[in-house]
Amino acid sequence: MKFVSTRNSKNSADFEKAVLDCLPSDGGLYVPEITADLRRWILYADSNTSFANIAGTLTSACINDEFSPIICETIASKAFTFTPEVKKIDERFYSLKLYNTPTGSHKDFGISFLVNCIETIHALNGGFSTFLDATVGELGASLAQFLRGKKHVKAVLVYPKGMVRGLEESDFVWNGGNILPVEVDGTEADCHKIVREIFDDRQLVENFHLTVANTANIGRLMPQLFFYPYAFTRLKKEVYSDIYYAMPCGNYSNLVAGLYSWRLSLPVNGFICPTTASLVLDPTGLCSVPDDMVPFEKRSRSDPASPSNLERLEDIFSRNSLMLKNFVYPADVSDFETDEACRELFMKYSIFADKNTSGAYAAIKKRREFLEEDDSTVVLIERDDPSLSTEYVRHTTGIAPQMGKNVEKALSEVKLNQKTVKETKEIVDLMKMFCGFDSGHN
Repeated sequence: MKFVSTRNSKNSADFEKAVLDCLPSDGGLYVPEITADLRRWILYADSNTSFANIAGTLTSACINDEFSPIICETIASKAFTFTPEVKKIDERFYSLKLYNTPTGSHKDFGISFLVNCIETIHALNGGFSTFLDATVGELGASLAQFLRGKKHVKAVLVYPKGMVRGLEESDFVWNGGNILPVEVDGTEADCHKIVREIFDDRQLVENFHLTVANTANIGRLMPQLFFYPYAFTRLKKEVYSDIYYAMPCGNYSNLVAGLYSWRLSLPVNGFICPTTASLVLDPTGLCSVPDDMVPFEKRSRSDPASPSNLERLEDIFSRNSLMLKNFVYPADVSDFETDEACRELFMKYSIFADKNTSGAYAAIKKRREFLEEDDSTVVLIERDDPSLSTEYVRHTTGIAPQMGKNVEKALSEVKLNQKTVKETKEIVDLMKMFCGFDSGHN
């Protein structure tokens, strides 16, 4: 499978280049040129098929021209020592829980897969990579989990002052670990600005072999595709109607991944989500993306620091415009309706839900009539542990969700006792000091 830029389909890359040099030179984002048909495979997978096995099979189907099935299975088995959970909530209503992970965040699936892919590439071919990402703690805690023990991958994490979370002393590069955490005397926006400035310098990108661990990297987005066939293997003997997935939009990564699943001919009937400023209802009540009136080539470059997958979503629709109207079903949801949905999930089903999950459930309620026409089944995607949003849940339901030790650890504040920085040059100097690899890794 080749990966092409959203800005120019002739600008193509193999999987290795797409994850190691993750931003196309034309300013777009890499997207897969999907041609595989996996309908036959899904017929044989069942509730005994593990998530890691599904991930390995789909990885092999996507990049079998670069890696053998054995290598793909090895990457998946190392990446996914944890698994999603499908649970029946009510008649024709299920949940897909994505936070049974080391840090309580769905991000762990994508980051673990990406780290293991890059480590495998360099173990086979030599070389090294350096993640450069701005974070307020969550991404950093996840990266720390999966970089431990890796020989070919490091990370430079740029935090606003006082926001370092979930790291251990042994993770720091000055203690022999793989993470260089840097606190900026400024805001999250200042951190994003620094990351952009570094990626704008092509020489720095090449010198440090820079890539990102956020969803601008197609290798981080790709494993979210695995959620939908996994859910189907758990539902196929229980559900005999159309299956829709309800989710918050976020940066559109789960929605895009779901549509990629459909393009692989996996059983997905549609997606329900709250509207956003960029994903709206047109006057006829159908899905519309206002930004698609602006040609990609007239837009600014894709943001390596704070990505949106809206451009990938538009790319899918431009290739098959009917998908926009027939697969994505937004609903206008107010804050009041979101809060009511949160309370209903708790009172009716004993489910604690953060604001994002509550918004997705509110969208289900707004689309109820449409769903009941065909006796359809809905799967509510729960991305993150509700205890990560304790204040919202407690304010809305009156009860705080219990926080697991893994989440406590991921949220634990870390004192670096290092000088804060203000300028991009200061971070580059630190990278030169701490992010070299020995000659065996170059």
